[in-house]
Amino acid sequence: MSESSQSDHLFLRACRREQVERTPVWMMRQAGRYLPQYRAIRKKVSFLELCKTPDLASEVTLQPIDEFGFDAAILFCDILIPLEAMGMELDFRPAPILPQPVANAADVERLVVPDPVATMPYVYDAIRVIRKDLDGRVPLIGFAGAPFTMATYAVEGSGSKSWPKTKSLLFSAPDVAHALLEKLTDTVAIYLEAQVAAGAQAVQLFDSWAGILAPRDFREFALKYARRVIEKLRASKTFAENNVPIIYFVNGCAPYLDDYASSGADVLGVDWRVDFDYVRERVGPDVALQGNMDPTCLFLPPAGIRERVKEVLDKADNQPGHIFNLGHGILKMTDPEHVRVMVDSVRELSTR
Repeated sequence: MSESSQSDHLFLRACRREQVERTPVWMMRQAGRYLPQYRAIRKKVSFLELCKTPDLASEVTLQPIDEFGFDAAILFCDILIPLEAMGMELDFRPAPILPQPVANAADVERLVVPDPVATMPYVYDAIRVIRKDLDGRVPLIGFAGAPFTMATYAVEGSGSKSWPKTKSLLFSAPDVAHALLEKLTDTVAIYLEAQVAAGAQAVQLFDSWAGILAPRDFREFALKYARRVIEKLRASKTFAENNVPIIYFVNGCAPYLDDYASSGADVLGVDWRVDFDYVRERVGPDVALQGNMDPTCLFLPPAGIRERVKEVLDKADNQPGHIFNLGHGILKMTDPEHVRVMVDSVRELSTR
C-alpha cells in the first residue's frame, strides 16, 4: 500500500476530523485475556516474554484484527516497560511489581533517560513485524504511559486503590516529584518518537491514573507533563514528516474538561463517566474525541449492547472526529461474541 493510501485509513481520517463514511472502531486492551487464542499463547510464555518476543507480540496484536476487523491495531506491550529501561526492576505476578520503588531524590537521580532503541529493541522490532504482518489493512497505534501514570507505579511499586505514597510524594516532596516527572517526560517522548520511526502511524498517551487528582493537582502534576511530551513530539521531525495523530486518554477526565483540550493532542479519549455531547460542548470542535461505552456494557445481551452503541453514536451526533472505543479497557471475562456485536453495531448504525 502506498504512503498516500496508508494515510487515508478511516481511523486516521477521523483523528484528523475529516468526514468519514462511518465511525471507526477499536478497543483498548483489544489484544488480551478475553480472547481464547491469546490465552493459548500465554500458557506457553510469561507476560514479559510475550512483550519481548516480536513475532508473538505481532501475533497477539493481529488476533483481534483477524477476528473482529477493528479499524486500528494497537501495539502489544505494557506501559511499564520503559521503567525497566530506566533502571527499575520489573516483574508481573501477574500484576506489575516494582520491588524497589522510588522514595526520594537519590532514587530519582539513579534513574536514567534510556536510549530507547538500545534498551528496548524488541518494541521496535515488534512494530516492524506488525506493520509487515498487517500489510496495510489497518493502521498501527503505538503507545506509552503518560508521565504521571508512570510515576504512580514507580512510587507505589505496584497498583493501588488510593495511591498514598504517590500523593505523599507530591505534597511532602514536590521537588522530588517534579524531578521524577521531568525524567519520565524525556523518556516517554523519545520512546514514542522511536515508535513512529519504526512504523507506528498514531500514538496514544495513557494517563490511566490522572483521575485520582484534584483539578489543580491534575494541572500541576499530570497535564503539564503530558503537554510537554506532546510538545516534544510536535517538535520532532519524525512526527512532522509522518503527520502522526496523538491521542491523550485520561481515565476520569470529567473534572478536567476545561483544561483537557489544552493538552495539544489531536484526539482526546473519553471515559464512560461523562456524556459525549457534554464533553464536546466543553472542549470545542477543534479536537477529535474517542470513546466512550462502559466496558461492562459488553455483559449486556446483544440487544442491550446495540442500544448502548446507538446511545454513544447519537451523542457524538455524526460530527467529524469521533472514534468509537470503550471508556476504558475491555475486561477479561467478556464474551468475544459480544465484542462482535459491538463492532457490527458500530458499523451498521454509523454508516452515512
